[in-house]
Amino acid sequence: MQGVKTKRELEVRDCGLMAYKDALNLQKSLVEQRQNGQIGNTILILEHPPVITLGVRKDLNKLLVDEDIPAQKGIEIVLVRRGGGATAHNPGQVVLYPIIKLKSLGLGVSDYIRVLEAIGLELLEQLGVWAERRRGFPGLWTKGGKIGSIGVQIRRWTTFHGMAININNDLSIFETIVPCGLEGVEITSVLKQTATEYPMTRVKKRLTDLCFKHLAGRNVKSLSL
Repeated sequence: MQGVKTKRELEVRDCGLMAYKDALNLQKSLVEQRQNGQIGNTILILEHPPVITLGVRKDLNKLLVDEDIPAQKGIEIVLVRRGGGATAHNPGQVVLYPIIKLKSLGLGVSDYIRVLEAIGLELLEQLGVWAERRRGFPGLWTKGGKIGSIGVQIRRWTTFHGMAININNDLSIFETIVPCGLEGVEITSVLKQTATEYPMTRVKKRLTDLCFKHLAGRNVKSLSL
């Protein structure tokens, strides 16, 4: 754990580079603690080693290669019980996992998704990328393609999983899947859009500030969605 910042009942942890299964187990532990009132709302910010995750919608879990091919390239495949279909993570992609009790912020599920999107859009704007929402397609989109994915799971009104945004990562990993089950979708990154490679420490700092802005108690109710 590289850093922990706390403000207004929200804790943000920089977990550095963490294996997907380790991050999932940590989330499950934190969800239980949050439900029992042992901790406040908590957000994990991290990167993953190369991994393909498959969601609960089997019709959206589309691999473009035999399952043994990713393993040969050092890419793990993990089945998870989150929304959405197949997606991919690797270093240079920033990942946000909020463990949030929605009722503590007065948020419904759709409101929460829009808050995540707002955080991502603002981060991208700060990095020189104009992105937008698309009705019916959760995530972050640019004219050059999809740049961020959102897939959440909610257990007793407490969230986990979350959002991933492509910053400087190797996009070839997405050639092995149909991202989120959407045929013909181009995947892009901040690096591809701007030809600028941002230090991940700087990206994580900006993301941390945006989490406090949008998810630290009273501020969330005044957020213009």
